[in-house]
Amino acid sequence: MKIGLSSPLQHGSPEEWAGNMKRLGCESVVFPIDSTADAETIARYAAAAGKEGLQIAEVGIWRNAISLSEQERHQAMEYSIRQLQLADRLHARCCVNVIGSMGERWDGGYAENFTKKVWDRAVRMIQEVIDTAKPEHTYFTIEPMPWMYPTGPEEYLKLLEDVNRERFAVHMDVINMINTPERYFFPEKFVEHCFALLGDRIRSCHIKDIRLGQEFTFQLKECACGEGVFCLERYAELANEVDPDMPMMIEHLHTDQEYLQSLSYVKSRLASYL
Repeated sequence: MKIGLSSPLQHGSPEEWAGNMKRLGCESVVFPIDSTADAETIARYAAAAGKEGLQIAEVGIWRNAISLSEQERHQAMEYSIRQLQLADRLHARCCVNVIGSMGERWDGGYAENFTKKVWDRAVRMIQEVIDTAKPEHTYFTIEPMPWMYPTGPEEYLKLLEDVNRERFAVHMDVINMINTPERYFFPEKFVEHCFALLGDRIRSCHIKDIRLGQEFTFQLKECACGEGVFCLERYAELANEVDPDMPMMIEHLHTDQEYLQSLSYVKSRLASYL
């Protein structure tokens, strides 16, 4: 696997960004600028990553392309298409978004998220983005979430089947799918099931941890690797079996120092898989 950070960390130039990542021992990166940047800046970041041998794991979207607001939905669709086209020019492993929500918060949890109407809308959205962008070198992917489709590997497999596009693949975030006691207390069984169903379609992974709160009711909290109970070694082992170049991206920390500490911990704990 190829470890990386979802954060670009503080930097002053594309060359400094790529050099920092290389010196830290990262082999994968999230592309740190988007399609709204000028062509020269995009080219400099791409060239800097290439010079340092950094794999571009992900180009992010993070917009609500199924929004109830016509204006927001239209803007998100246009942005999704541009981001997928950017990912294709970069030969990134994938371009990633979430399905989206039926409420005020773009990535929020609502009962309406789990309707057939939303499922059908999501399928059409993914198809339209891929059919319009026409990627040849990358894949459009959806990050699973606890409160919107897909919430588990079976739903993701059905989404792959319903979308029915060669350039639609899997973004694996196992922690986001740990939303039941069974999945939490038996994580090895769950992660093995995820890879058994989806392994050959996975393009990039997020790596983090999870722990159970002691207050009622059942409360799970995402946390940095090593602060929870997730089976990081088994996760890394399965990712390596699927693809030795699989990106494993550390995410959702708050400061550069936290990212550096987590990177050091993950590299030490999973040294045999790097």
